[in-house]
Amino acid sequence: MTDKRVPNEHVAGTVPETGPDERESGDEVAALQAERDELFDRLQRLAAEFDNFRKRNARENAALTVRANERLVKELIPILDDLGRALGAASEHEEAKLEEGVRLVHRSLSDLLTKEGLAEIETEGKFDPHVHEALLSQPSDKDEGSVIEVVQKGYKLGDKVLRPARVVVAAQKIDEA
Repeated sequence: MTDKRVPNEHVAGTVPETGPDERESGDEVAALQAERDELFDRLQRLAAEFDNFRKRNARENAALTVRANERLVKELIPILDDLGRALGAASEHEEAKLEEGVRLVHRSLSDLLTKEGLAEIETEGKFDPHVHEALLSQPSDKDEGSVIEVVQKGYKLGDKVLRPARVVVAAQKIDEA
């Protein structure tokens, strides 16, 4: 009897052998999937941390705004008291006391706002469109473009213009010949 060997072919019911190339590519896929899962997990954690940061920042900003408003209102209360005293003097027709009370209130409010960084816009000299608003121009003996009248004062808070000064600007002189 001759010994017949079965060639290395797939026989039904057996598991085919995997070659070294197939095992390496399977390991690479598994490693890449593990790396993908790790990166995805890190991304989710980072997104959650950012969301928490955003919410915490919003809460802190709201609290800061409340504290700033509270401080300003607390400093305005004495001025409100001064106005009450001025109104009391007005009801008694004491004009001198009324004027004194209004001056006191004006000075108190002005000092408080100056302390907070409010500054009146300078209106002497040439018209500056960055800080002045020209309401009209009039012929004048002053140089053309000079501010000749202030209709409403302007104010800056730091470098920011809160309200431009409303002014009348000198126009070219009219020759009467």
